Parts: sequence; C-alpha cells; structure tokens
Amino acid sequence: MSAVAYLFLAHLGVGIAFTLLLVSKEAGLKFFRFNAGTAALLLAGALALRPVGSAVVTSASTATLGVALAALTAYWVTAGRVFTRLRRPLAMLATLAGAAAAALHGLSAVSVAGSGVAALSALSSVALLGGACTAMVLGHWYLVIPSMEVRHLQRAVAVHMATLVVRIVVVGLALLLALPELLPGGRTVGGYIRSIDGVFFWQRVLFGLAAPAVLGYLTWETAKIRSTQSATGILYVDFFTVIVGEVLAGYLLLSTGLAV
Repeated sequence: MSAVAYLFLAHLGVGIAFTLLLVSKEAGLKFFRFNAGTAALLLAGALALRPVGSAVVTSASTATLGVALAALTAYWVTAGRVFTRLRRPLAMLATLAGAAAAALHGLSAVSVAGSGVAALSALSSVALLGGACTAMVLGHWYLVIPSMEVRHLQRAVAVHMATLVVRIVVVGLALLLALPELLPGGRTVGGYIRSIDGVFFWQRVLFGLAAPAVLGYLTWETAKIRSTQSATGILYVDFFTVIVGEVLAGYLLLSTGLAV
C-alpha cells in the first residue's frame, strides 16, 4: 500500500504543478502560492514515503521528483516577492521534471499491456488528478475573490473534462491491449475482470471514470448559469471520486499489472 500512496501523492503533486500554467493570473497571487505549496508538500510526502525496493521507485524517478519539488519550493518562496518573472519557468520546470518522473513510474512498472502504455497511463493520471483538484480549488476561490469572472471556472472545468476524456481513452487502449494477456496466476485479463476478483477493476471504472464524467457534466452546466457555489460543491464530490479511482488504478497496476 505504501507504493500506491507514493504513486498517488506524486501524481497529484505533479498534476497541480501542471495546472499552475493554465489558470489566469486573475485568480490572484495567493491562489498560485497555495497550489504551489500544496504540490510541494505532496511531492515531499511522496518522497518521504517512497517504498524501498518497489519496481516503480528508481533513482531516476526519485531524482526528477526532487527537481520538481525544488522548483515548486522556489516558486512558493519567490512568487510575488522577488524574481516574479521566474514564476512561469519554475512552473514549467516542475511540470517537465514531474512528468518525466511519472513516465518513469510507468516504464518501470510491470504492465501486461507494455511499459509504453503504462507510461501513458501514468501521465494521463497526472493530468486528471491535477485538473480535478485545481478546478475544485478555483471554484472555492470565488469566496476569496467574488468579483472574479466565471469564465475562469468554466475554463478549468473544460480542462478537467478534457483530461478525463484522455484518461478514458488511455484506459480503453490499455485494456484492449491487455485482454489476451495472462496475469500472474495464469488467468487472462478478460477472465480476471469477469471474476469476483475483478470487483476492484469495476470499482475503478465506476468511481474513477463514470462518476467524474457525470459530475463533470453537471459542473459544466452549473458553471454556465454562473452558480459558482453549486459548481464548487459538485467539484468536491467529483475530486473525491477521481481520488478513489486513481488510488484503485495504482493498486491494480501494482497487484495485477493492469495499467488502467
């Protein structure tokens, strides 16, 4: 379970770093400092909890996560104080280093669909987690800055929905490639998902993909009528379902080799 927690914390932290590049500066300095600080804490937690001996933890992924953590820490310290022009380059460095670490997690994992698909799965997980979390925080930020234009929340929700579509496509591809393969124990992937043991797979699909699709649509429709508080309430539930889905995805990867 420590490896599952490591993957979740690392991918969420990198995802938040990625969204620092997408949100309008009208959200205010405190929004960016909050998100950068949160992402840095998540990466620090991942590095502290990284399981020694796990296949997904390599010296390269640890080093690149360290670079991302350093960049986010520098971003948090300097944002709005000194060297403000470094904010975007630091966010880009954190994103690129974190994305490299996530790709290395997938490439290092034992995946029945192949290491390349596992790397794509890890990157799509990063994007989905970051998009869902930042949309939720931005919705809450309308309590801090009530005058902020609603189009910023609409854009964040659109990004979240786009990352969900990408995640669904990658999961579908991984499942299609893995179906004829054998899992540890001699069963095919198709046999596994039809058995009682496949309950974790179906929970992953229900909570991590189907539920966010419905909730994301409801959020989009709510944001269109400029009801930011209602949209934020839905986004809290949406983010929770994404968390459940991605934790289960990490468990399935490490326990069965399914990169879904």
